[in-house]
Amino acid sequence: MTSVCIYFQVHQPFRLRRFWPDDRTGFFRYFDERSNREIFERVARKCYIPTNRLLLDALDEHKGEFRFSLSVTGTLLEQCELWEKNTLEGFRQMAETGAVEFLDETFYHSLSSLFEDKTEFIEEIKEHRELMFDLLGVKPQVFRNTELLYNNTIAKLVSDLGYRAILTEGADHMLDGRSPNVLYRAKGSGLPIIFRNYKLSDDIGYRFSARWWEGYPLTAEKWASWASGNNEDCVNIFMDYETFGEHQWEETGIFSFLKDLPGEVLKTHLDFNTPLELVEKYSPVAEIDVGDFSTISWADMERDTSAWLGNDMQRRCFEEIKLLEPFVRRTEDPEILRIWKHLLTSDHYYYMCTKWLGDGDVHSYFSVHSTPFEAAVNFMAVIMDFKAQIFRKLSIIA
Repeated sequence: MTSVCIYFQVHQPFRLRRFWPDDRTGFFRYFDERSNREIFERVARKCYIPTNRLLLDALDEHKGEFRFSLSVTGTLLEQCELWEKNTLEGFRQMAETGAVEFLDETFYHSLSSLFEDKTEFIEEIKEHRELMFDLLGVKPQVFRNTELLYNNTIAKLVSDLGYRAILTEGADHMLDGRSPNVLYRAKGSGLPIIFRNYKLSDDIGYRFSARWWEGYPLTAEKWASWASGNNEDCVNIFMDYETFGEHQWEETGIFSFLKDLPGEVLKTHLDFNTPLELVEKYSPVAEIDVGDFSTISWADMERDTSAWLGNDMQRRCFEEIKLLEPFVRRTEDPEILRIWKHLLTSDHYYYMCTKWLGDGDVHSYFSVHSTPFEAAVNFMAVIMDFKAQIFRKLSIIA
């Protein structure tokens, strides 16, 4: 049987406030507590709570035949603990079913894997691993990097940390005519790679409510028939959890689609498996070589790093943050370190992207800034103030 492997990414960042120096101190000198809470509670109400409930009902109805995976960022779990514990309880109940596999990633949904020095990247992975055990009682064995960023070096490091597979995007320019519906192994480490089938994923995540699309309206029966036309090993469907109720509103019928999907898939020759089960069930068919200077991701049409580092504003902000690392660590101040780590979150750089058309609309979603330029100016204002705080601290230590 061909395996349907469904993976949901669950993430919200701590967004920056529109910065102006005042008498605030610590974390919320820079991060907007009110806006972050409002956005999180809205998304929890529209997406997290109803989707958790729907999926738990489906797991109960299909008694182990329906299976999927989740990757929940540390920043999302922090917000659950601060503002909405019902969402966290839903994830705990999923973990208890044994039919939901939780994945590891960077705690802060950061760009740390793009640093030349991978110390921070490794720290964040370990921090996320500890949080997953502390809050959900799980020990993930499969890794997905921030925004599915992937190259040979990242795969080698993930393999050395003991993970049994890694997820990434089935980018056409990298697969070069090969299918995303089988497993591959990474050059230099042999780590199994699970590639996203972006067409069947985006039919749900992006095109579901698009009336111009030839596949509209999309029903669970129709989607299952498309997927069942595959006779290879697996169909890997990766998407944001916020697809349900937030990106695709309830009025589009997205919840009815999700409710019906397990049953329609199971009527065909397809079954459900999690990423770890794919690795145990299938063998890689070939080696994939993604050089260290051709990092891929699941973002935008280019499927590379340009969503975060594609213009001079983004690159300048990213370089400033990298340069601060040794000074941040020298302070030995937990609050300064925490702030710096949250400034690595990929969303800050995403909001500075100057791409237009469809990609531009995606980049502006969830941003509190009116333009990419405003986001960049605000970020630099934060960096300048934060830098002054760091060196003030270091002068006291000296």
